[in-house]
Amino acid sequence: MTSAASGGMPSCCLLRPLDVHHPTGPPQIAMFVAKGAKSAGMADDSSALTEVLEAVGPRLRALRTQRGATLAQLSASTGIGISTLSRLETGQRTPTLELLLLLARAHQVPLDELVDAPVTEDPRVLSRPVVRHGMTFLPLTRRPGGIQAHKMIIPVGWPGHEPRPQTHEGYDWFYVLNGRLRLLLGDHDMVLKPGEVVEFDTRTPHALSNPGPQPTEVLSLLGPQGERAHVRARPTAQAPR
Repeated sequence: MTSAASGGMPSCCLLRPLDVHHPTGPPQIAMFVAKGAKSAGMADDSSALTEVLEAVGPRLRALRTQRGATLAQLSASTGIGISTLSRLETGQRTPTLELLLLLARAHQVPLDELVDAPVTEDPRVLSRPVVRHGMTFLPLTRRPGGIQAHKMIIPVGWPGHEPRPQTHEGYDWFYVLNGRLRLLLGDHDMVLKPGEVVEFDTRTPHALSNPGPQPTEVLSLLGPQGERAHVRARPTAQAPR
């Protein structure tokens, strides 16, 4: 399990923006944009390419200021030097794909938002399941920033030992689709059944497990910065009859 101090999230709630695999190496963003432009019949439009490149810096600065982050804080979270970040934002340096990947992850936005790529005509969210620590995650949103939606599939008996509650920044909302979900939340130890909903601040110690007898399917909404969903269900005393 990963602790909040390491900048990650515990294995009971691995809902970070999913890593996007790209070829290694630092190709210039100009090459990245030109490749997309070629598929749209714009490979020879140098003026359009110039406009895209010129817009990257202001977009990076706007994202940083919107989050209330300083250059020093962004440098600490990405490993990119403060002077490099400053030159990227002012347009004095052409960003590489490697730098943009780090910045997109830090700002929790898709890479194409940084380069203002054309919107695809297909509105469907096409994503591949990702397996982490034995659980399967299926992203249900195209944009990783803000509240994120996932379908989680938890195998029977997971995690294979008594779950250890952890904490991290954020706010979770779970809706059980199939199976049973055991949730340790603070002093509570509960088992959720299909149709039940729970919402909680992830700074409260919590852990998930599947008590069986079948795989558990859960619809999950996570606000990594503490954003809350609209429905709240918490353990309450049973109403008198």
